[in-house]
Amino acid sequence: MLKAPNLPTLDSLGLKDLNVQDLDVGKIAATWMESFVACVTSKDVDGIVSLFIEESHWRDMLALTWDFRSFHGAIAIRKFLTDRLVSAQLSNIRMREQSPALQQPYPDIVWISIIFDFETDVGVGSGIVRIVPQATGPWKAHCMYTNLEDLKGFPEKIRGLRNPAPNHGKWEKARQQSISFEGEDPIVLIIGGGHSGLDLAARLKYLDVRTLVIERNARIGDNWRSRYEALCLHDPVWYDHLPYMPFPDTWPVYTPALKLGNWLENYAESMELDVWTSSTVVSARPGTSSGWDVVVKHAGKERTFKVKHVVFATGIGAGEGKLPSYPGMDVFKGQILHSTQHKRATDHAGKKVVIVGACTSAHDIAVDYYEHGVDVTMYQRSSTYVMTTKNGWKHIMGGVYWEGGLPTDLADRFTASFPHLMAIGLNQRQVHKIADDDKELLEGLKKCGFKLNLGTLDAGFALSAWDRAGGYYLDVGASQMIIDGKIKLKNDSQIAEFTESGLRFEDGSELPVDVVVFATGLGDARNGVRKICGDAVGDKCKAIWGLNSEGEINGAWRDLGVPGLWYMMGNLALGRFHSKHVALQIKAMEEGVFGERYSAPE
Repeated sequence: MLKAPNLPTLDSLGLKDLNVQDLDVGKIAATWMESFVACVTSKDVDGIVSLFIEESHWRDMLALTWDFRSFHGAIAIRKFLTDRLVSAQLSNIRMREQSPALQQPYPDIVWISIIFDFETDVGVGSGIVRIVPQATGPWKAHCMYTNLEDLKGFPEKIRGLRNPAPNHGKWEKARQQSISFEGEDPIVLIIGGGHSGLDLAARLKYLDVRTLVIERNARIGDNWRSRYEALCLHDPVWYDHLPYMPFPDTWPVYTPALKLGNWLENYAESMELDVWTSSTVVSARPGTSSGWDVVVKHAGKERTFKVKHVVFATGIGAGEGKLPSYPGMDVFKGQILHSTQHKRATDHAGKKVVIVGACTSAHDIAVDYYEHGVDVTMYQRSSTYVMTTKNGWKHIMGGVYWEGGLPTDLADRFTASFPHLMAIGLNQRQVHKIADDDKELLEGLKKCGFKLNLGTLDAGFALSAWDRAGGYYLDVGASQMIIDGKIKLKNDSQIAEFTESGLRFEDGSELPVDVVVFATGLGDARNGVRKICGDAVGDKCKAIWGLNSEGEINGAWRDLGVPGLWYMMGNLALGRFHSKHVALQIKAMEEGVFGERYSAPE
């Protein structure tokens, strides 16, 4: 059961008020950092813990744990440091110039944010710590974040490290040879050429790890082109940049699916990624000694590769729709399909359509139907969190992922520096601010009977996304259509059964319908692993997605319980950020510098 830790309010810290105008922020930050460096240098765990408040947090991504961990409370932090401080060899800690910043997200919360750099035994990292005032004595840390940035001796071949040699007439032949893998096995084979697969392929390429991407569609980007025509991203462009190659400044704020598909195709070409399209992975099995034996069907022939690492980049639920089962589905004379199978509204012109579900896909598809003159009803099984992108993003992303905001790399680290559980209290406050801005729309939805909630633990959409990959709608217009009756709504009774001509509900009411579209989420990502890797691997594979007891996402981007097996997934921002983490782990393993994982208890 997820639990929200307390926030470091001035009242909880024993302060009635704080005159922020009189604070010497630079001196306060330097004093704390000097104490921290001294304790780290002397390997004084108790000394480090004394610099933190009792209800504090330390999130680490690979730097000290070779895993994703969030330690909550002084006791957990002490054990973590006792176990890992010496072996990690944390050193050369230095505060970035002009980094200390006084921040006051709410009138009763004040902290100083400090960005610093450091080294470990095998890598270089960056950190962000937030220190809070005390009733007496120096400020103490409330939240620490440490992140592995690079491996010593194995930098990315970008900027000044890229190939400086002129290429006169040899480029095309070299590219053809690279893509063919003639007489050569890749080190890494990635299943899926969507944004997650391409992100990782690019990261690995510039770490000198030979990688092949297998994409079943005829063209890169077809995974977006083949989805329903009305699909458009609800995340703003500043949040969605790909590694090394950001969207141009002319790009629309919200990217249409077809445009994104074309961009991904262009990305793969520009990054010179080795991709086989119109290809499928027939099977992938652990080798008899090590690595994986992977059978790929390409150009009508099968080829077996021996690779070290297999990466699934096939999306949440591997793109498989989760279709509920109801009595009578076999006698229904209309059409039943999942939202993943829906293409265009005009396929159902002149018919009555019911969409089962009330989250993002359901709303998008409903708008598409209405705008093409199709009679559409949304059937809402349970309550939904709704916020408008117009008002919500300015609270959630304003000043971070925003026009003129932070550089993307820094924005990623700033966002990651708030552990998911620690941020619940902040998100709960934020949700009410957004709801105030959306008040007119939300009241309209309530009046028409649409069932609303405030998200998982009343913390808005983010926690719902991390914990259950759904349960929300980021409104871009459909809500008003529901209010206006353009999209019909039914949610007053649960579905009892299908009839020959429609749906019958538990209260006895019936709804005649020709087409039922289930927008009911996606299946377990492990199903895709099981299909390709077999039951033995599927049984060992850890859970993928959802939050563990520390508030970290299960499985994705790190150890899955099977050596050499990885799963890349998530939105464009998560793919951009965590592709570096996956690439660093693989590179460290290949170079023999990977340490011991310090993982959370099962």
